[in-house]
Amino acid sequence: MKKIIVVVAFIMSANLIYSQDYVDIVKLTTNNATLGNIDNNYETSVNNLNMEVYYPKKLSDKAVLLTGFTVENTRLNLSPGSDRSSLTMTRLNVGMKYQHSEKWTGTYLLLPKIASDFDNIGSNDFQFGGIAVLDYQYSESYKIKFGLFASSENHGSTITPIIGLWHRSKDNKFYINATLPIRMDANYALSKNFSVGSDLATSIKSYNLSELNSAAYVQEESIRFALYAALGLMDNSIILRGKVGFDTTDYGVFNSNQKVGAQVLTFPLSSDKRNRLNSEFDSSLYIGFDAIYRFDLTKETK
Repeated sequence: MKKIIVVVAFIMSANLIYSQDYVDIVKLTTNNATLGNIDNNYETSVNNLNMEVYYPKKLSDKAVLLTGFTVENTRLNLSPGSDRSSLTMTRLNVGMKYQHSEKWTGTYLLLPKIASDFDNIGSNDFQFGGIAVLDYQYSESYKIKFGLFASSENHGSTITPIIGLWHRSKDNKFYINATLPIRMDANYALSKNFSVGSDLATSIKSYNLSELNSAAYVQEESIRFALYAALGLMDNSIILRGKVGFDTTDYGVFNSNQKVGAQVLTFPLSSDKRNRLNSEFDSSLYIGFDAIYRFDLTKETK
């Protein structure tokens, strides 16, 4: 069922991808949900906190250096009777945005990370990824995007093809930035400082479990879709969002010696013969809050 939802999100629907005309220099996101278990009545509260920091540096008329980091923490009980786990991902984001021609611009990022419970850091906690996206300036108000994301994970390698759209209406009221299936943000301005919209965030990643030498890992497949109301402050350089949404995130636990190999989105290229050590999580409503410091890329970066 989760695989079907991912495909629907891919068809219907990013701050890693700078195909828009701004950069969110700092973004702090918190999400809270209570996820049930499809096999019994067990429930666990899930608290997710994510912080992204970026610093763009203009190198020339064609090149912008992109540097930053991402830190994400999720706290939950992975199974009935288990201690509460704290899963943390820290990632370095380094790359470049380059103007190839009048119509084509490329964004390229290297994404090394550590993802685990941080109980005892070892080689299984380190993973590496990268992303490349080309966007085509179809008109002043439209861009289309094509790209690829790949990452090594504890369960194997994840490959994600990317397609997207950027559009801003001529009256500047409607805006959409979709980098699918990773992220989507669409909003409509009701006034200069107040807007309503929706966003989509997905991820497929893994965390090594080193606590008590468990020799296991968590494979997270996350889809969060939300409606939000946003308030802009200080000429919309600071944006505050209150969100209500739908969370279908699953946290599967597997033995470290069991891998699925390469997979495209959530679909393995070979048969998945792993034995799952916990039950699948059910979907739930969630509430969230974003605080964003936004920088206009049309201004000169010094």
